[in-house]
Amino acid sequence: MADLLTTNQVQTLLKVDRTTIYRMVEQGRLPAIRVGKQWRFSRPEIERWLKTSSAVAGMTPIAQPSNGEQLAVGARLDTAALAQKTPLRDLLPTDCSQLIQDGFAEILGVMMVVTDMAGNPATQMSNPCAFFSALAQSPDAISHCVRTWQQLALLPSLEPRFGPSEMGLLCARGLIRVGSELKGMVVMGGIAPDLWPPPSAQINSLAASFGLSPAYVTANVNGVYRLDKTAQEKALRCVQRIADIFSHIAEDRNALSGRLQAIAALTIL
Repeated sequence: MADLLTTNQVQTLLKVDRTTIYRMVEQGRLPAIRVGKQWRFSRPEIERWLKTSSAVAGMTPIAQPSNGEQLAVGARLDTAALAQKTPLRDLLPTDCSQLIQDGFAEILGVMMVVTDMAGNPATQMSNPCAFFSALAQSPDAISHCVRTWQQLALLPSLEPRFGPSEMGLLCARGLIRVGSELKGMVVMGGIAPDLWPPPSAQINSLAASFGLSPAYVTANVNGVYRLDKTAQEKALRCVQRIADIFSHIAEDRNALSGRLQAIAALTIL
């Protein structure tokens, strides 16, 4: 939590009241993310924002917008509200998103999927390893995956980090943000930890958890992706950049929806 600031801490830094902070967040003027029901602020982003705001404060004021420009500003604010109500699946073009995800998963040699912040998948799994495919035969497999993805969503750090999945493999996530709200994650996994295959006791536990036989799990246990330290570090650097691509796609799609709604409203008047 060291790199995340609370609202009270930001109040102290900016010397403004809580209502002003919330208003600035809702207007997209202050970078923030939602963690549960609370706003949290990335310390580096707040520091960059402070520097940028100080520089802008010394510039010549911009002329007041015309009526047409006021309408455009109103449309932007409406699209921010629209993004909060729109599921991630509806903000991403399915076929295009799947192709992008498939390509990056194969290049990095990992599995990959896009989920919302509740762990619900928005795309199909790309490049699944054989071990994942074997365990996926269990009727409870999707529940195990969703629980892993939900835990990833709750991690306090904004930086991608590897952690164990319920299958025992390493996974990490990059965050997809639309406006000031976290909408989803790019999750990569299928990577064997240093100590793999696991001991018999862990295999037996895993088999019982998924409702499969230990012999079946053992027969498929080596069907995983093995990345050395250099490849793992590269994958961690890439996963947030991939998530940023999906953020841009979702932002553009959301903005287009907002403009279409504004046009529709004008035709009714």
